[in-house]
Amino acid sequence: MDPATLFGLGTALATPFYTDGSVDHDSLRALVLTQIDADVDFLVPCGSTGEAATLTEDETDAVISTVVKVSAGRLPIVAGCTHNSTAEAVRRAQRIAGLPGVDCILTANPYYSKPNQLGQYLHFKAIADAIDLPVLLYNIPGRTAANLEPETLLRLAELPNVIGVKESSGNMDQIGRILAGAPASFSLFAGDDHLALPIIAGGGKGLISVASNAAPGHIAQMVHAALAQQTAVADEGGAALQELFKTLFVEPNPAPVKALLAMLGVIAGDTLRLPMVPVADATRERLRSNAAALKLL
Repeated sequence: MDPATLFGLGTALATPFYTDGSVDHDSLRALVLTQIDADVDFLVPCGSTGEAATLTEDETDAVISTVVKVSAGRLPIVAGCTHNSTAEAVRRAQRIAGLPGVDCILTANPYYSKPNQLGQYLHFKAIADAIDLPVLLYNIPGRTAANLEPETLLRLAELPNVIGVKESSGNMDQIGRILAGAPASFSLFAGDDHLALPIIAGGGKGLISVASNAAPGHIAQMVHAALAQQTAVADEGGAALQELFKTLFVEPNPAPVKALLAMLGVIAGDTLRLPMVPVADATRERLRSNAAALKLL
């Protein structure tokens, strides 16, 4: 994959489950098709929204393979691969990089260990050095308890196959420093739906979205308009989506978006794997109201 082709809207795909907890590949196929039909630009299976931490290695490979088969070369596949042990992260990255149809690896800060900046640099460098595929870093300190500072990130940007970052720190000052200091070949993607427009306006290359699971057409229109500098169109779309963005995070992701996907009939049910649990009734009603306002129902 030419790293320059990774831009626009990527969907952090949910992983549907049957009520017995097994992976529902039929619903996953349906979900992928909705993304392709809505002009999403790339697909991101097995990330946080995909409950990757609960998937076995065999399940991870099977989910990625299903997404690859349904996409059939139409969209780039950016596969999630994160672990807090560097040796294990390297081993998994090598395995996933060897799966047919995977174009890029997405890998987040090592969680729980809370490494310092040198530890994070060496962790990510070990992964990048171990595979030939492009690597997209993922900074999400709210889930990992480790923030990838701009200076460390820009040092990693010097590695030949580190092509960019999904930035979910929510820190616009930090994001601005990265955008100002990164080489032109390095891509920063918004990792928070509600910050997509200011990040793109500042030079970001797009959004990796939770909300686009359920509203891919709306999000694609917003992101594509922003990238084309059609500011009025982008702002109008963003304003209409703000309430949905808020509701999708009133409870831990991906419980709300799976409830909405099931409500819309895209997936068969909203089953999650423990310790995740379904949303409360109040959240479900709020999602229904959001969906009605956007004419998703």
